[in-house]
Amino acid sequence: MKIEIFSDIACPWCYIGEVRFERALAAFPGRAAVEVVYRPYQLDPSAPAQAIPLKENLARKFGAGRDSALQRVSDAAEGEGIVFDWDRALAVNTREAHRLMRLARTEYDADVQQSLLHRLFEGYFTQGADVASHEQLTGMAVQAGMDATRVREYLASDDGNDELSEELEYARQLGITAVPTFVFNGQYAVQGGQPASVFLQALEEVQRRTTAEPTADAGACGDDGCEL
Repeated sequence: MKIEIFSDIACPWCYIGEVRFERALAAFPGRAAVEVVYRPYQLDPSAPAQAIPLKENLARKFGAGRDSALQRVSDAAEGEGIVFDWDRALAVNTREAHRLMRLARTEYDADVQQSLLHRLFEGYFTQGADVASHEQLTGMAVQAGMDATRVREYLASDDGNDELSEELEYARQLGITAVPTFVFNGQYAVQGGQPASVFLQALEEVQRRTTAEPTADAGACGDDGCEL
């Protein structure tokens, strides 16, 4: 089973959804046969190249409703053992972070890519990291098991830019307009930071349908559960 996870580093529900999905995958008996690939998506391609305080950026977009929205997300994150520090978080364009994620996938393996993703999420939402800074990205990459010299050379070049643009276009062609979106075997979709139980249900149902009905039509999961 192949699962493509479309997400953005700047998306708090992507962080929450990823942690919940991992919990579901750990409980799935067929997890050894599951391939997970992380795909890029940018919620705001026009985000600033230079980091600014996230709360300041959100205030311009959402006004008075900002604080209550942040509290709802924080409450959901706390239930997954995630701490969001909105006062430290920095808003910045995530393209360079996605380019680095692509390097992790193409030159390393899924474990390294997953480790890097977690460090990017934690850096962005908890540690006040600038995920467009090549220096800070290199530090996260090394912690994830990547070679520092290779990462520095890669980030200093234009390598991977064209391919990243193609991957972002691939998400648009699939009709993805919100993240996180989890695509199972290119046919079934689960959208949003669903509870782990919903992800586990989807894993079990896709496995069943893949075995019994290889040509089954695509389905989707929403806030109330899955319809596959």
